[in-house]
Amino acid sequence: MKRTLEQYDAVLARCRALFAAKARDYGTAWRILRPSSLTDQMFIKAMRIRSIQEMGKQKVDEPVEDAFMALVNYGLMALIQLRLPADAPLELDEAEALRLYDEEAARTRELMIAKNHDYGEAWRQMRVSAITDMILMKLLRLRQIESQSGKTIASEGPEGNYRDIVNYAIFALILLEEQADN
Repeated sequence: MKRTLEQYDAVLARCRALFAAKARDYGTAWRILRPSSLTDQMFIKAMRIRSIQEMGKQKVDEPVEDAFMALVNYGLMALIQLRLPADAPLELDEAEALRLYDEEAARTRELMIAKNHDYGEAWRQMRVSAITDMILMKLLRLRQIESQSGKTIASEGPEGNYRDIVNYAIFALILLEEQADN
């Protein structure tokens, strides 16, 4: 588990650095997006990953790793959006945006630790393509929940799905890095 935490933290640090750099470039323009719009952005990224995996090639020179990093950051943005009140300002200063990012990332990391304990790091035996499919399934679940105004009967709500997607995307990045090292 120590190795997983080190790898997880290294991947998350890269995602956070990208989030911070984009916050300097664009501010928090993403705050205008409703969680459902972020879900759709994530769906587009995940479908691109799946398309590349199935075709075995790509025409746009953007690594698949970048799309997985986008899933991490969009997922954390969605969690921030769910948490902030409707009247919160659209523009957050960089320090506040990073504070909120760090809080949601920490909660997501804690969920990963709990699930990783219970599942015995089963994700390490998964194919990256299966992780992509799990992310897509979670996104389709989110879209269904959103079409029901967030109401569920027997399943976790949006927060749990976003956290799972972030964790799966980080797992995929860890596995891709390990594959590149071999």
